[in-house]
Amino acid sequence: MFRRRPARELSADDLLTTLGRLTAQARAGAELQRARVELAEALQREMLPAALPGVPGVRAAAAYAPARNGLDIGGDWYDGFPLPGGRLAFCIGDVQGHDVEAAAFMGQIRMGLRAVAGGGADPGVVLARANELLLSVDSPLFATCTFLTFDPVTWEVVAARAGHPPGVWATADGRCGIAEETGGAPLGVLPGETYPVTYWRLAPRGAFALLTDGVVEGPSFPIEAGLAEAAKRVRDCAPTGDPADVAAAVMDVAEFTGHTDDAAVVVLCYDRADRDNG
Repeated sequence: MFRRRPARELSADDLLTTLGRLTAQARAGAELQRARVELAEALQREMLPAALPGVPGVRAAAAYAPARNGLDIGGDWYDGFPLPGGRLAFCIGDVQGHDVEAAAFMGQIRMGLRAVAGGGADPGVVLARANELLLSVDSPLFATCTFLTFDPVTWEVVAARAGHPPGVWATADGRCGIAEETGGAPLGVLPGETYPVTYWRLAPRGAFALLTDGVVEGPSFPIEAGLAEAAKRVRDCAPTGDPADVAAAVMDVAEFTGHTDDAAVVVLCYDRADRDNG
């Protein structure tokens, strides 16, 4: 019968050496993760547009807040750019996943949407083609997105959603609500997916906000309550006509939700009188 050899007791020097080695390993791991987070945040901020386009009667602004947990950086994006014929395009989205890979994937989506939209397709076709493009790169990631166009001549908005939260709106006469248009699946999930298109004509004066779920959903708030609160914020601030003020007010909703994710808002303030006098 074998006797178990007693374990050797660690001396004080051995213990200090072991603790020092483990501390160095932990520090190296933390520094590597911090570097990845900083790279993801830098990539994300560099890919977001410095300014959004506008035309007489319509001004746009955006707000972005990084995740409270630095490890969750990299998912949300927004964009705005002119289209042929004088129309404007605006989009907002959220990549499933975080860190450097999500930030890089976000950049691919943003550029893909711009390339497809430049051909003049409606938002539903833009999302469908972007979906097939993302599937072709065989990435494990997917993304939600809302894409809309605005025609300054007809004062018409055309929009489509890919698994993304709806936008919120308000008019100068005090009405507000949630844009509950029908949507399709997130981008990069289902081959051959189609995205229904919604058309509506803007009121003479008001504001419209696109947002990500980090603004309106979290441990403290169901998304329905967050959207309702965001719509009220747009209603209360829309009379100022300043899209930056409206975006800041909507972003404040995130403070009530207890969110830990990224949060982004794009706001369009419009006034037909400014267009006609411009």
